[in-house]
Amino acid sequence: MSEHINTGTDELLCSIDQRVATIILNRPEKRNALSDHLTPALRQTLLDLETRNDVGCIVITGAGNAFCAGGDIGGMGGNKSSSGDQSAAPPPTMQNRVRTLIHKQETLTLRLFDHSKPTIAALPGVAAGAGLCIALACDIRIGAASSFITTAYRNIGFSGDYGGTWMLNQLVGPAKAKELFFTGRRVQADEALALGIYNQVVADDAFAEAVTTMAQQIAAGPPIALGFMKENINRAIEGSLRENLAREADCLNRCAATDDHKEAVAAFMAKRPPVFHGR
Repeated sequence: MSEHINTGTDELLCSIDQRVATIILNRPEKRNALSDHLTPALRQTLLDLETRNDVGCIVITGAGNAFCAGGDIGGMGGNKSSSGDQSAAPPPTMQNRVRTLIHKQETLTLRLFDHSKPTIAALPGVAAGAGLCIALACDIRIGAASSFITTAYRNIGFSGDYGGTWMLNQLVGPAKAKELFFTGRRVQADEALALGIYNQVVADDAFAEAVTTMAQQIAAGPPIALGFMKENINRAIEGSLRENLAREADCLNRCAATDDHKEAVAAFMAKRPPVFHGR
């Protein structure tokens, strides 16, 4: 039975079914661009899912035929409507703006990258700018055949935010990352797969089923072990082999002490599927 989660806004939908939490960015008329309602709700929902024992995998996707077009350009460049209040506070200083953006980034893409649950970005269509960064912060990306990505920042005179330069660099290397940021060109699904940005590309009519299949497979796995796997791989990006060996040894021995490990061994010997409980 699917459980619907109240996110506080219709612009972000969330439900849990068979240990898979599905988050839907729900502004299809704006290609699911981020907003002052959607983005805070996404931050809070990710935080709420951290400690839910009934969630083994998180899928983030977009309503309609887009994943997320990034920031809402209509509110940029001084285009935000004025309240007409002449006594409004003076604009924030550059230092305050930087501090505010750092906080926003850390509570969105960093929170997603470091999330305790495995995450899948399911891209039915375009992922651009900060929307691309949300997809890159997920552990796995599955794209519909008609989807594409673009860094897009150069098109609005921005250099990039939400960790895109770092995350794309990890996947494709600095030369290709620079090309994609400098040109802002569209990367179609087949090229994104070849570059290693996508893990999988699926025909449009089989897309939803493929996402569900992978998400349920991951969600049925041993939660403690999967969490350690994710932590080990994330930390390995900046650490040495020696540091990684020590961390792997610690995590594996912690896994050996869990009921999930005992259940996995018993299931293997009995030639049956294991049932994990995160203990």
